[in-house]
Amino acid sequence: MSLQPLIDHFDRFIPLEAGEKLLLDGRVSQRSIKRRQAILQEGFPCKHYSFVVAGCFRMYAIDQSGVEHTILFATENEWIADIGSFHSGQPSKLFVEAVEPSVILQIEQKDLYFLYLNVPKLDRIFKVIVENKYVELQNRLLQTISSTAQERYLAFLDAYPNLASRLPNTQIASYLGITPEFLSKIRKTIAS
Repeated sequence: MSLQPLIDHFDRFIPLEAGEKLLLDGRVSQRSIKRRQAILQEGFPCKHYSFVVAGCFRMYAIDQSGVEHTILFATENEWIADIGSFHSGQPSKLFVEAVEPSVILQIEQKDLYFLYLNVPKLDRIFKVIVENKYVELQNRLLQTISSTAQERYLAFLDAYPNLASRLPNTQIASYLGITPEFLSKIRKTIAS
């Protein structure tokens, strides 16, 4: 297992010393995930922060009518976790599923807390990561309540230029809060 992608990721925030990097060893596990394989299911607590080395994941919920609502996507060099469930130990209301074959590095709660105490830089790095994701979700919520579907789709393409070709239309539509048929209409309008 190579921790280099994770070390490179952390180094973009604050470079780690050799001893700090050594503390990661044994506290991070690598997993290969198949397409459509879940790493978190509703009703189970989130036990890991997952760093995407390769591939793509989506986080979603299923409402009482059985409709999926995609909350976010995570691709290479991004983290994905139900943070509320991770910290509280409560069952998650969310699913996290691989959109394509993927490789992830995972850190369990006890190991992350150990790293926070013994590598203070990682405590700061994770605060910045969570703050950035919070800002992203705030902007997404504001966009959802104040933009048209076409504006949301264009913003999605702007924010994730390489993601649209990797995702099925149903998942993009779910993320935008529209039907796949309406997404097709928007694409036709933009193309003409």
